[in-house]
Amino acid sequence: MDKNLWFLTEERPKKEVLATIFQKFAKDFGLAVFIDTIRVLPILENGKFTLTYEITGFKCNKVNQVFVKIVSGNSSFIDFLVFYQKNEPTSNDIPIYAIEETKTDDKESRNTGVYQRCSKFVFIESYYPTVPQIMLYNLQVEQKGEPTKTYVFGTRLLLTLGIEILGKKLDEKIFVPFKSIDEVIDFKANMRKAHKGNVPILLTKKRNKINISGRLFKYGGLSHDPNIGALTVISAVLRKLEWKGEIEITQHGLLQKHIGKTNKFIQIANKLNISLEGLQIPQAIINKKYWKYDINGEKLGTIFIHLVVENFSNGYSIFENHASCEKGYFIPLNGNPIPLAKYTDKEKYKAGDKSQIINIPDLVLLDLSNKIIIDIEGKKYQFRENGINELAGYDAFDNLYNKKHYPDCKIIRTVVLYGSQEEKIVEIGVGFLLNENGKLILGIKAPKLFQEAIANLLDFWRN
Repeated sequence: MDKNLWFLTEERPKKEVLATIFQKFAKDFGLAVFIDTIRVLPILENGKFTLTYEITGFKCNKVNQVFVKIVSGNSSFIDFLVFYQKNEPTSNDIPIYAIEETKTDDKESRNTGVYQRCSKFVFIESYYPTVPQIMLYNLQVEQKGEPTKTYVFGTRLLLTLGIEILGKKLDEKIFVPFKSIDEVIDFKANMRKAHKGNVPILLTKKRNKINISGRLFKYGGLSHDPNIGALTVISAVLRKLEWKGEIEITQHGLLQKHIGKTNKFIQIANKLNISLEGLQIPQAIINKKYWKYDINGEKLGTIFIHLVVENFSNGYSIFENHASCEKGYFIPLNGNPIPLAKYTDKEKYKAGDKSQIINIPDLVLLDLSNKIIIDIEGKKYQFRENGINELAGYDAFDNLYNKKHYPDCKIIRTVVLYGSQEEKIVEIGVGFLLNENGKLILGIKAPKLFQEAIANLLDFWRN
């Protein structure tokens, strides 16, 4: 029992996701496991956080301990790399799973539910070509009764690439891998066409070339994530089905100046030999390492306070949007998750009124016993003034969600920081600082929930 399980992730590790992965691990390795109440606990040494969490509530005779560390991808990073080994992983170690997690069903969004994440599976093969890949659905809203053609098409593409689907019930008569290139082309051609003005994704097969139409231009450059994912996975499947000819993307909307050497799509285009109509694709600059441990990100502070509050107090999160993590749902008192709106008035926004954008916190915690809601903005220490200023922008969010669903609660706002060597906080607007030495520093007017949780955490680790 000298091996540990290591979860490397950019996300806040969720108990239900960890439980699903534990069950998958036990089944694949033929091990008996017991799963109790899962907790993700910060490991302290001499009262300082080590940037490592331990998971409790999982028992297996072939696993010593289970750890979580926050990492950062050098480009397009999958949500979880799972390692089964004694020592802390390095970039030279091979994981046992590469897992992408999403809460989004095609009931909420057809494209985000499947396409947007597809490029991650293709991208990771440049680094870990043999690792088992998994799409894990952590659904919080009811699964759509009849799947959309978009979801069926995208999921069949993933299955063709050998990617396992967890967390959703799939009709085995519908969700099967594609057997031929013509079957892929015909299925896409028979799907509902795009709205007027949009560029449809269509495949046209010629003797030695397959053209795929699809817009890649967005926000002034090559950044149309759902289409990047769709065109990537379609091209990967064509290669998997042994198409040796040219694959050309048409109607992409890009100019040569939009094509950089570090863009994830350009890296994938190099790998799959994809061309862009009318443009020259450069040789991509590829990072030698797929990931690195995160020792600088603002979310090191917000994820820490999130987990500490939920494990060492009676408080809990009712919304989370940690930096570069998947945006969560708002959780009202009745417990039925609510997807957030982007605008207070969408029509006014379309007409040019940018003030209709709803600014959202990085984290919202509920102290129900004291009837207090805490809106939290996360920042690196050097940007603390920006964070304090941004607290003033949450009125629309509070009115639409906090006040509506928790009318009896007082709302306070505070900033949570990570970084620096500082050992005290002078700004009243800052509630907590986790400095780069792991020291836990409460603000002058830190919320009582923070004070209680940090005190209980320190007491837990006190010898």
